[in-house]
Amino acid sequence: MINNKEKYTQLIKAESKRLGFLSCGISKAGFLEEDAPRLENWLHNNHQGQMSYMENNFEKRLNPTLLVEDSKSVVSLLLNYFPSEEQNKESYKISKYAYGQDYHFVIKEKLKELLNTIQIEIGEVSGRAFVDSAPVLDKVWASKGGLGWIGKNSNLITQKVGSFYFIAELIIDLELEYDHAITDHCGTCTACIDSCPTDAIVSPYVVDGSKCISYFTIELKDNLPYEMKGKLDDWIFGCDVCQDVCPWNRFSKPHKEPLFNPNTELLSFAKKDWEEITDEVFKNIFKNSAVKRTKIEGLKRNITFLKD
Repeated sequence: MINNKEKYTQLIKAESKRLGFLSCGISKAGFLEEDAPRLENWLHNNHQGQMSYMENNFEKRLNPTLLVEDSKSVVSLLLNYFPSEEQNKESYKISKYAYGQDYHFVIKEKLKELLNTIQIEIGEVSGRAFVDSAPVLDKVWASKGGLGWIGKNSNLITQKVGSFYFIAELIIDLELEYDHAITDHCGTCTACIDSCPTDAIVSPYVVDGSKCISYFTIELKDNLPYEMKGKLDDWIFGCDVCQDVCPWNRFSKPHKEPLFNPNTELLSFAKKDWEEITDEVFKNIFKNSAVKRTKIEGLKRNITFLKD
């Protein structure tokens, strides 16, 4: 006979699949004891650079029960964003995750629907949805929920589909059946470490965020440091190098989310088009896009740095 925990777990996983998520893993909400010293060391070594928000809410970052009262379960979800077509290879580059509409909005809508279904089908369940915008260690929770392992490039990797997906969470006050972590399959491979243009992967599984191209092109508000001249590899928003070289990403399959489809103009853009981009073109191509975060001024700063 199926117990309630099993029934509710099956319902949540079936609904997440219906909403288009790649996979769903569930873990028991609680303090992440093993990750506390790792996070402390990472911050102590200033790997956060100017991302001062990483220093805030240290306890909450490690304990979801401080974020959601009486929370029992962390439901981790993956949503594929691997594109069917990529940018013009001779052009300046933006990360694949930013080709389509801003993932925050796309995923929040899906999570809202998932929580709504849970409340209709199960009853009074309280919870909150998180998409990369709150102090939640999403990769850690996804790995605890058996969705993959955290690789040497610090991304969550799965054997079946690689790592080109977003991670989101629903933290709820409902006890469920919990999944188990899977083993690490990076082996002796060091492709990501060897290929990082700025040597940001300072040791296996440790990324110095303040040396990452994504940090320079998105997070850093100051001028780009002169010592990075010639190292940004034509990236103007984000960077995919450590994922592109990962052998597991040969199993990536194109997403089926229409909202992640790029503006066709973006794919054909040449360097000259980027260099001459106007406010109007920027607004048209990146309407509702994550690229708006860096604003046109940020893009122009990055392009000028690469050109000069």
